[in-house]
Amino acid sequence: MIDIRPFGGLAHRDHGWLDTRHHFSFSDYHDPARMGWGTIRVWNDDVIGPKAGFPPHPHNDMEIITFVRTGAITHKDSLGNTGRTGAGDVQVMSAGTGVVHAEYNLEDEDTTLFQIWIRPDRAGEAPGWGAREFPRGDRAGKWVTLASGDPEGDDALPIRTDAKVLAAKLNKGDVIEYDAASWRHQYLVSAVGRIKVNGAEAQPRDGVAITEVDTIVVEALDDAEVVMVDAR
Repeated sequence: MIDIRPFGGLAHRDHGWLDTRHHFSFSDYHDPARMGWGTIRVWNDDVIGPKAGFPPHPHNDMEIITFVRTGAITHKDSLGNTGRTGAGDVQVMSAGTGVVHAEYNLEDEDTTLFQIWIRPDRAGEAPGWGAREFPRGDRAGKWVTLASGDPEGDDALPIRTDAKVLAAKLNKGDVIEYDAASWRHQYLVSAVGRIKVNGAEAQPRDGVAITEVDTIVVEALDDAEVVMVDAR
C-alpha cells in the first residue's frame, strides 16, 4: 500500500515565528485517522523565523529526530548539552525519564526542518542527546542511515527503537531501491524535488505512507532530497 498525502492537505498552523505542517495529529490538531504510522508518532514540517524558536519545554519517553533542511537549529537542554545543527545534518534526543530542552533559530534567515518522533521500545532510561554532520555528497545517489536502533556498522546516531531514519540526495533521473519488510511501516518525504515511489508521483513535501511492500523504488523527476523512516 502506498498512500500519497499532499502537502497542501496537511494540517497547517502559522504562529508568526513558526509556520508548520503536521503529517499526523499534534498539539491542537487531532485526526483519529492520522495518529501515526506504525511507531512513527509525529512528522512536522517546520519553518522557523530568524531569532526565534521553541522555549524550554519537557518531554519523556520519545525518540525525537531533527533533520535540518536549511539554516540551523541551536539546542540547549537540562542535561547541559548545547549544540548547533546545520543544514543537511541531524540531531537526536532520547527523552527517556524526562528532559527539558529549547530549540532556537539564532540565524539571520529562516530555518527549515523535519521534526520526527518515534515511540521508543524501552521506557524509563536516562535521557540523552547527540548530533553529527552528514555531508550531502556522501548520500548522492544512495541511502545513508542517519539514525538507527541498531547503529552498529551504519555510523548513525543511536535511537532506542526498532527504526531507521535514512536520506538520499538524487539527481534528476536517478533511481534507488530500498529492501523493505512488508510487515513494517515506511514514511517518506522529498524535501525538494518531485519523485515517484513505486510509480506513484509525489510533489515536494508530500507525505508518502508505505506498508505491505517488499521493495521501494524511488525515481527522481527533479533533483531531490528524500528523507525516510522505516519503523515497525
